Amino acid sequence: MTTVDTHCPYCALQCGMAIGAEGTEITITPRADVPANAGGALCQKGWTAAELLTNGERLTGPLLHGNPVSWEEALDHVAARLIALRDEHGPDAVAVFGGGGLTNEKAYLLGKLARVALGTSQIDYNGRFCMSSAAAASIRAFGMDRGMPFPVTDLAGADVVLLAGANPAETMPPFVRHLEGARLVVIDPRRTATARLALLHLRPAPGTDLALALGLLHLAVAEDLVDASYVAARTTGFEAVRTSLASWWPERVERVTGVPVQRMREAVRALAFARNAYVLTGRGAEQHAKGTDTVSAFVNLALALGLPGRPGSGYGCLTGQGNGQGGREHGQKADQLPGYRRIDDPAAREHVAGVWGVRPEDLPGPGRSAYELLDALGTPGGPRAMLLFGSNPVVSAPDSSRIAARLRALDLLVVCDVVMSETAALADVVLPVTQWAEETGTMTNLEGRVLLRRRALAPPPGVRGDLEVIAGLARRLGHDFADDPAEVFEELRRASAGGTADYAGITYERIAGETGVFWPCPEPGHAGTPRPFLDSFPTPDGRARFVPVEHRPPAEEVDDDYPVHLTTGRVLAHYQSGAQTRRIASLTAASPHPYVELHPDLAERLAIEAGDLVRVTSRRGTDEAVARISDAIRSDTVFMPFHWEGANRLTNPALDPASRMPEFKVCAVRVERVS
Repeated sequence: MTTVDTHCPYCALQCGMAIGAEGTEITITPRADVPANAGGALCQKGWTAAELLTNGERLTGPLLHGNPVSWEEALDHVAARLIALRDEHGPDAVAVFGGGGLTNEKAYLLGKLARVALGTSQIDYNGRFCMSSAAAASIRAFGMDRGMPFPVTDLAGADVVLLAGANPAETMPPFVRHLEGARLVVIDPRRTATARLALLHLRPAPGTDLALALGLLHLAVAEDLVDASYVAARTTGFEAVRTSLASWWPERVERVTGVPVQRMREAVRALAFARNAYVLTGRGAEQHAKGTDTVSAFVNLALALGLPGRPGSGYGCLTGQGNGQGGREHGQKADQLPGYRRIDDPAAREHVAGVWGVRPEDLPGPGRSAYELLDALGTPGGPRAMLLFGSNPVVSAPDSSRIAARLRALDLLVVCDVVMSETAALADVVLPVTQWAEETGTMTNLEGRVLLRRRALAPPPGVRGDLEVIAGLARRLGHDFADDPAEVFEELRRASAGGTADYAGITYERIAGETGVFWPCPEPGHAGTPRPFLDSFPTPDGRARFVPVEHRPPAEEVDDDYPVHLTTGRVLAHYQSGAQTRRIASLTAASPHPYVELHPDLAERLAIEAGDLVRVTSRRGTDEAVARISDAIRSDTVFMPFHWEGANRLTNPALDPASRMPEFKVCAVRVERVS
């Protein structure tokens, strides 16, 4: 049996695996040469990934209004409708929506399709729901957004790691191997699988992480634990932050968050007295209408303790989606051009326009962010058509019933997917595309390492690659785009050259020979940059910037009508909207249906027993699921996983003013037993 080295189709750890194929038999073997794997580990999702390739629900031919058609007929129809709608309503009548699981090549070509072939500013992607708050906070503090600006293997040398709103024991289990030598401080309203590994677990009320971070920094200042020499030499703005902390004395923070002062003090001292320490944030801290400020508060704590840019220590963010890092670097985000360039920067526009062979003034400006784009569909002045690649917003968007209605209001919805997702079921045109092991392309994992996914087997007859689909549409719109991944990557290298995320020195050959290359890598002879902050930060003065922030309550607080907090998250067996994992028999057996997790005290007050059907209602909608009773959750909060259609009918689309991240992680609900 011949094997091909590639990477997992799921999370941003991008574990290495070898795929063997002989006849109908497909095998998966962990690779020990990929550092992220921690010596060849895979989670249960990775081990079962071969079933994605043979799944009986696979789409194998284009559909037009539910009827099978040829590829030529489907693409001709789409192009004709796009041209007609654009001619009647203007270029912004057409929207493009991408995904954080698309390869760098796809993300790049999707941005080019929108801005060159369609001339629309209306493009964004589902990564806005994932990393955007941490990205915004990192840019204003460090001048660069690299989720983890150090190799994941550096964590093995940590004495203490603080995890704020991150649950890697369930979301990316092999990552936990890198934490085995560290004492963990976990901040989470739930006693998650990760929290059970912790030396110290802080359980703030949902929506109060920012107040907790301010309280931790207040204690660090009050107890003289600040690294004064580091602050003086490598940062600016500390005095303004110190002044802003005056109102966040520990006892007030305890009243707001519910976290005892002594626990806060233990957490700060653990970090401050450690030889090597890291502060890592995840979606629990970031998916709020104040997520950027919350991350900034944790970055301020890390800076005050002298961690970022010091060997063996630092701040980082645990990216969720497989290409969550690379997906936002090359142009499918509303405000960015390839190389992580700002679309409103004249020099950036001139460089990219030169690569694309167009005039800078012909590139449209920034458009709507993801939720705002979805919410505008089919409205007066909003897009009339959408091309959607690698996303399932009917399940994953907040206030999802509203978004489903907006999708139904379109004159044309085109969905490219592997299976008939909940969103694809609403589409006028469904185009079946290749998946991970059937195509070649690059992914950039959570540590900024550019990796190569290799094609290991042919796709089913009737299936085409996303690059072929994009190029085919572009050709019908009068533009000649490459559709070979290697050719597209060569163009991406030129377009990214000189940008923050500079891939100019990275080639497929280098990636294969070096098991990945860290960006920025500006020229072929450059070694790559695994630790970009060691000497200085990419800010005008080379210093990291403290940013004063102020806590504010959740966008929606509990009241007599909706007296309970709802928070959402992932479970071990499933991934994102569940479009892949809910079709794998062993994963479905492990976690077959959605549920509502309630504390025993809350369950007793509501006369709910384990196994009862429970109705959860917010100001936006209602969902029903089976009750699970557990003291792992706070008594004022219920938890629901978001892998099934339903949980996000309830969530709040209130947006962070900086990142435009919706407030997924807290809203007010009413809970009742269904009789």
